This record gives sequence, C-alpha cells and structure tokens, in this order.
Amino acid sequence: MKISIIGSGYVGMVTGTCFAALGNEVIFLDIDAEKIAAINEARSPIYEQDLDAMLAGNRSRIAATTDYGEAIRNSEVTFLCVGTPSDDEGAIDLKYIRAASGDLGRALRSKEERHTVIVKSTVLPGTTEQVVGPILEETSKTRAFVDFGLGSNPEFLREGAAVRDFMNPDRIVFGTGDERTRAIMDELYAPFSCPKLATSI
Repeated sequence: MKISIIGSGYVGMVTGTCFAALGNEVIFLDIDAEKIAAINEARSPIYEQDLDAMLAGNRSRIAATTDYGEAIRNSEVTFLCVGTPSDDEGAIDLKYIRAASGDLGRALRSKEERHTVIVKSTVLPGTTEQVVGPILEETSKTRAFVDFGLGSNPEFLREGAAVRDFMNPDRIVFGTGDERTRAIMDELYAPFSCPKLATSI
C-alpha cells in the first residue's frame, strides 16, 4: 500500500519506517526541511533504537517531502502523526492537528481518487470525528466517510523499544467510520497475528 506520514517526529518516524519494512511504499511529510533532507539521506531525524538501520534497509520504499500535494498524490492512506503538546493549563493543544488537517484537506481537493486519513497523534476520544473530520470537510469541499475515509489508530510505543513494540504488538486498536476504511486497516495490519480491536470513532 502507498502511505503518507504527516509529521516526522517520534510517532511518525517509527510508524512510517516500520510500515516500509512490511513492504509498503511510504512518503514522509514535514514542514521542517532539515528533517526531510535527513530522511532522504536515510538518516532518521530522531533517535530510536534500530530505527536508522531499518530506515537505511528500506530506503528504496521511502521518500520525504515538504509538499502536501506531492505526499497526497503519491499515497492512498495518510497517517496524521503531528505533535499534541500540552497547553498552559495542561490540556492537549490541537494547534498542529488543526493546521495539518487544513493543509491536508486543501491537498485532497485536487485528488480524484478516494483517500483515507487515519489520526495516530495522541488525542482525546472524539477528536477525529469532531475536530479533524469537519476541518477536512471544510477545506477539501468533500464529505467524510463518503468521499474520503476517516479513522483513528492510537499508538502504544515505549521510547527505547518503539520499533520492537510496533513490529511485535500485543494488540492493535483502530476506529473507523465506514467499511472501506475498516478494510484498509485490516489489510495494513494483516501481517500481525495479535488481537485487533476495531471500534467506531
């Protein structure tokens, strides 16, 4: 499958590189040109055990860009992996989620084929449907669950063991709002034999 990863931080780098190791074509998208240059040279912009070796070993299936249009044109599924820092009151700050969703929606406007968006960033339940979905609909001028797929896929990765955790999960959890998105998630995670918990979003 062709996958784009928005955000080349900890979650994005581990997710994208591991999916490439499973045989998928992956394109990383980030607004930081230095991170993109590093990835295109098969160097991870973040440190995580085993990540550099996996990135180099799957270089032929990995690309990186700062261009939303390029990333969306060259993928079927986008994983939203941008940071969700805490604000001054300790709540999750969604400014990067909102910004990335808007840019992603505008890129989707010029794509004819159906695209699927999966939120992997750390967010509260309901954020995918109540925040990301409406922004995508407004900026793409299309409808969630009809014209594009939408789902969530929280990560359970421990720093220092993230690659091992991704490749050997004890469970996989994802939420979807339509059957086509559910089928895509089933296909993506088919290589894993662990329990898969599919819910609504």
